[in-house]
Amino acid sequence: MKLSRPVSWFLLAFGVWSWFIWVTFVKNLWNDASGLAFDAAGDPTAYFWVHLLLAVTSFLLGTAVGAVGLRGLRALRREKNPTPPTSPAPPGPTP
Repeated sequence: MKLSRPVSWFLLAFGVWSWFIWVTFVKNLWNDASGLAFDAAGDPTAYFWVHLLLAVTSFLLGTAVGAVGLRGLRALRREKNPTPPTSPAPPGPTP
């Protein structure tokens, strides 16, 4: 399957955006003082675990989507600037 340049850029941008948003969210979750993420004893609550799972899932999906976009861009660049085939070494004794 061949991806177009705009689609490849969109996928790469989506992956970067996902990381940016969810890293910010996890930082805020970790520093939560409202009592949602940690109870009075300082132990994580169900809210914390569910949102941490969402963040980790989003990290993985963002990485996968971004990698597909990056591979698409690299393939387009290779297609635009193909490397010339290398000729085999001439027969003869090897040192």
